[in-house]
Amino acid sequence: MRTIQFRDALREAMTEEMRKDERVFLMGEEVAEYNGAYKISQGMLEEFGPKRIIDTPIAELGFAGIGVGAAMNGLRPIIEFMTWNFAILAADQIINSAAKMLQMSGGQFNVPIVFRGGNGTAGQLAATHSQSFEAFYAHVPGLKVLTPSNPADAKGLLKAAIRDNDPVVFLESEKMYGDKGEVPDGEYIIPIGKADVVRKGEDVTIVSFGKIMKVALAAADELAKDGIRCEVIDLRTIRPFDVKTVVESVKKTGRCVIVEESWPYSSISSEIAYRIQKDAFDYLDAPVTRATQTDTPFPFTPNLIEIAVPTVPKVMHLVKESLYLV
Repeated sequence: MRTIQFRDALREAMTEEMRKDERVFLMGEEVAEYNGAYKISQGMLEEFGPKRIIDTPIAELGFAGIGVGAAMNGLRPIIEFMTWNFAILAADQIINSAAKMLQMSGGQFNVPIVFRGGNGTAGQLAATHSQSFEAFYAHVPGLKVLTPSNPADAKGLLKAAIRDNDPVVFLESEKMYGDKGEVPDGEYIIPIGKADVVRKGEDVTIVSFGKIMKVALAAADELAKDGIRCEVIDLRTIRPFDVKTVVESVKKTGRCVIVEESWPYSSISSEIAYRIQKDAFDYLDAPVTRATQTDTPFPFTPNLIEIAVPTVPKVMHLVKESLYLV
């Protein structure tokens, strides 16, 4: 094991796959000469040259479309968006071209492409730069949606995404790029569609994903001081969703709290709650509850941000509520 930053784990994944497969290339804003907006691609231009590390204009729709066309013609592009907020402009290519091409072509065209970049809130960036897009893209058949919560998962999942023959939406967070964590030495892949039970427990299941996992785990740590044993599941993959792991945990604990960074309406937590009541209804001892962002555009001022997002006290209260302790 080595301790490296989240950004370094992403760079290692891309670099290793590019060394193995000359069809893989990286394209996006400032990925080459500037070494990446968040220095994720630092040094890659020097190793692979301008034909494989490609700077683009500020034109997300255009270079996303170029990537889809390249994938249809046998290459394996990695398209970096500086933020998924900007990629709203590229949604036509992601949803109407990449996601649908395999079916529309009668199986003649795979689109092996990875769209990746920063997602979610990142402090005082206000409403148009603080959105979480898991549910937005998980709604679309034909896309796979991944969101790692730590450097080891970031590397293993990104390598799996680059090798996958379907389009993958890979959601990171600029607030995590400097996070450090242990990453295995040598070659490894984390399979798409497999959740991780990161903490064992008997009393309540907490389900989360992405950077908000930090809140879920911190809440579990605090609850343990009161003798409440939480089982914490990191989904890692949003679509396909590992229903079996979540359902088996809920059958054991009888309770579930879902922690999600995005809005509550038509959310990932809504789908998880539906699947739990469908497959584990007879095992539930309390209603499924959730901590989400408030159902409003994201605020700018710090005091309102604290109200808007899931926090450790909010998660703790929901867990105790599910145990009928409050």
